Amino acid sequence: MVVGELAQERNVVIIGGGPGGYHAAIRAAQLGLSVTLVEKLNLGGVCLNEGCIPSKVFTTSAKKYSDLSNFHDFGIELEDFKLNLMQLHQYKNKVVAQLRSGVEALCKANKVDVVNGTAYFISEEKIGVESGHQFDVYKFKNAIIAAGASLHKSAVTDSELILDERTIYSLEKIPDHLIVYGSDYISIEVAMVFQQLGAKVSICLQEEDFKLDTSINRELTRMLKKAKIKIYKGSKLRSVRGDNEVAQVTIEMKNGEVTLEGSHCFVSREKKPNIEGLGIDRLPIQCDQDGFIMTNSKCQTSVPHILAIGDVTTTHKLAVIAIKQGKVAAEVIAGMNSEYDDIHIPTVIHANPPIATVGLTEEQAKFEYKEIKVSQAPIQSNGFASVIGNKDGFIKTISDAESGIIVGVHMMGHGAIELLSTSIIGLEMVAREEDFSFPYYAHPSINESLLESVEGLNGKAIHLPPKSKQLV
Repeated sequence: MVVGELAQERNVVIIGGGPGGYHAAIRAAQLGLSVTLVEKLNLGGVCLNEGCIPSKVFTTSAKKYSDLSNFHDFGIELEDFKLNLMQLHQYKNKVVAQLRSGVEALCKANKVDVVNGTAYFISEEKIGVESGHQFDVYKFKNAIIAAGASLHKSAVTDSELILDERTIYSLEKIPDHLIVYGSDYISIEVAMVFQQLGAKVSICLQEEDFKLDTSINRELTRMLKKAKIKIYKGSKLRSVRGDNEVAQVTIEMKNGEVTLEGSHCFVSREKKPNIEGLGIDRLPIQCDQDGFIMTNSKCQTSVPHILAIGDVTTTHKLAVIAIKQGKVAAEVIAGMNSEYDDIHIPTVIHANPPIATVGLTEEQAKFEYKEIKVSQAPIQSNGFASVIGNKDGFIKTISDAESGIIVGVHMMGHGAIELLSTSIIGLEMVAREEDFSFPYYAHPSINESLLESVEGLNGKAIHLPPKSKQLV
């Protein structure tokens, strides 16, 4: 090891080049700060290289593959088509490489000093970075911990038949029978994707239902059953093992234990913070009982000039939060009065059809407000949905009856994820029913179903049956 003679001085040193880390680095550089970004693997982190991007390549492929069977309705004759999984992997790798190259180019253009190595705190003002035989010391005015989180592998045997969110999209063949254990959005995507790509699928939920609004849960359950996906609700994982080309999963149900056998098993695992080896035990940085770093709304830890963002903190483990926190952290360091909150975090599931929600569920709204109004507009009543042949799903809006403020929007159907941004902005601006219903909505478009749902809150929806309307 070669020890650097002098500490290099920086305004900001960032540990971790995932979505939170590189957004923080570029934003800090935009604000005129000298920035060093340390990443031990690849820029983009798990999100770009193993998680969000690779998985969405598969969800997109599954949708396109599923849609092929309906092409004849549009006058397109396809006699023979099949899935080429190796070609899909090549495309996935190409997309990941292009995006990673883009991040690298942006960092370079913004004069961010990117260092490949392992970083750890020497003190409250110094960080050491090891890279092979090279060792450098950086003296910083501020530091941002964006080290992310790893998957917890307790109670799961080590077998190539037992998969998680980091390995499921590297399979070289479609499973004959995939058993999915989990109730989160990742588990739902995995179940629907591999069913559409040809696998038999069973899904075991830890709880009695999915963690979504009851209307979404009901429709999602119906669609999973229609796809012949077997659902086990309210299960508790007892054991998972894989050998002799058989994945065996034992779950506990209300009526006793059930053992399922398949070719592969996907297990949604809890995350643990990547704090081992960071040296934060040398600092008075407060963590919760699981080791996640505690921060305030400005992303500051208990050592104010050391900030933390993303999955390594106590917040929800979502890239959208890490990105927001990264920008906030950079701006706080630059002296700006920035902060973040987790009130209107979008939940999106790239299923087929996609699911997108923001705000309170109907159950939460009933608890929060004295009286609420609820309206649900089916996508099948939308003219453009009939044109494109995607009529599954609905848009549900919830408002406070007293003030008329929209408090929740839940969508399931074609274009739901892109359309959700309108609702997020509305909720952030404390929009009322009239704020949603007054503007023009492009015609023909799926967007009109959002208008229909909002108008339905007051019985004004044109395409809902008269018995569901109330004249106002």
